[in-house]
Amino acid sequence: MMNRLIFDSDGENRLDKQIAENSELTRSAAVRLIKQGLVTVDGKPAEKKDVPAFGVEIVITLPEPKAIDILPENIPLDIVYEDEDVLVVNKSKGMVVHPAAGHYSGTLVNALMFHCGERLSGINGEIRPGIVHRIDKDTSGLLMIAKNDMAHLGLSEQIKAHSFTREYQAVVVGSIKENGTVNAPIGRHKTERKKMCVTLENSREAVTHYSVIRNYAGYTHLNVRLETGRTHQIRVHLSYIGHAVAGDEVYGNGKPKWLCGQCLHAKKIGFVHPRTGGYMEFDSQLPEYFDKFLKSIE
Repeated sequence: MMNRLIFDSDGENRLDKQIAENSELTRSAAVRLIKQGLVTVDGKPAEKKDVPAFGVEIVITLPEPKAIDILPENIPLDIVYEDEDVLVVNKSKGMVVHPAAGHYSGTLVNALMFHCGERLSGINGEIRPGIVHRIDKDTSGLLMIAKNDMAHLGLSEQIKAHSFTREYQAVVVGSIKENGTVNAPIGRHKTERKKMCVTLENSREAVTHYSVIRNYAGYTHLNVRLETGRTHQIRVHLSYIGHAVAGDEVYGNGKPKWLCGQCLHAKKIGFVHPRTGGYMEFDSQLPEYFDKFLKSIE
């Protein structure tokens, strides 16, 4: 059975733009669906140039996704801890966490499937086995993995209750003199659908705490603690207060380019073990790229 997306026209914008603003689809994907006859306006087949009248029903029929074979790959993992239920890994900068469009190999999931075999939770489906939470491709650091559904449920509940410890270190642009908290809701950007932003529309609560480690000329080294875990939260919040993460090409100016992405590392992780009930906490060293950047700005 095909999935459908239904919403009412805003009466102002072209159809492909409205689809992009009211779904996870890009405008180019919207155009493809329109050309395939999978979009109707008031029950009639639509064209991309259409500007439907206000309040008219727009229906998008999404074709069934094609099956994707996710294969185990012998990719080295930096394993910090492992037992029968959980695995803690230190992800390298540049590695995608789970397969997605354009990244069906070389991901952390491909490596986990080789290392763990069938011993991964299945709650998040075939494309995200074991993945309870994630960090961005160009963010390095610690991730916890569930090796069975019991562990997955237990860890997920801690994330939902905000009792899961997540501390990062970041280098941001500009000078921050005092510790602080950003309490600002985050939702998807209205026009740039791959970006998140601080907004009151269709957003969720987001709280980030930060403390100053050291000031440099033009930069500040921060420790950042997440109270909530929204997509791109640290990057969005720090950019929102005028101190984008150094090297962030999406929410900052992208400089210096040799960083190849943001200077952000998931340094500490802590959780209650889902089987034993004991609290466990892990810390990691700053990676080479991070240390190199700190030395370059001294």
